[in-house]
Amino acid sequence: MIAKPDLPVLRVGLTGGIASGKSTIREFFAKLGAVMIDADQLVAELYRSGAAGHEALVHTYGPEILRPDGEIDREKLAAVAFRSPEDAQKLNHLIHPLVLDEADRRIAGISDGIVIVEATLLIESGAAPRYDKLVVVDIEPQTQIARGVARGMSREELTRRIANQMPREERLRHADYVIENNEDLGAAERRTCEVFNALLEELKRREAKSSS
Repeated sequence: MIAKPDLPVLRVGLTGGIASGKSTIREFFAKLGAVMIDADQLVAELYRSGAAGHEALVHTYGPEILRPDGEIDREKLAAVAFRSPEDAQKLNHLIHPLVLDEADRRIAGISDGIVIVEATLLIESGAAPRYDKLVVVDIEPQTQIARGVARGMSREELTRRIANQMPREERLRHADYVIENNEDLGAAERRTCEVFNALLEELKRREAKSSS
């Protein structure tokens, strides 16, 4: 484990396509000492009854997306929200500002270190400029599909979701750091450690610059 120095906050975005293994990389970063914020968890909280996201979704899509207990049925929501790139963009514009604001609120409560926000659609939502550095988890397409199917998604649903996300090549162009996460978990963990050390160095440079 690498000790986290007593330095100001470095804001880092962590993203990648569906089934790229971002959660695994998030766990590696957490073990190294980064403070992690999971955008999917924020979404889940915003979707709960009484939360801002729940209200916005019901207003936009109607009560048909609700379960009998009044909570959002995410499968029903996905069926209407991911029919096309335009539909996916509509959902993103609705929910992501709420998620980003909540992430910013949580970051504001952290006084020092590396804070990493993991979000699948971080670039697509226009959030990349909010972060000092952007880390992209990359995966070969055939491995991505195999992992998605292993997680219980149909090949058709997975292909549709991938088509509605930013193309791999374009996502990589936004990256400050790339972590390949294919078959070799050991290699992915070593690369995560390399990236974390680079982020620590960036944090130190910024601290030195601000104090000079």
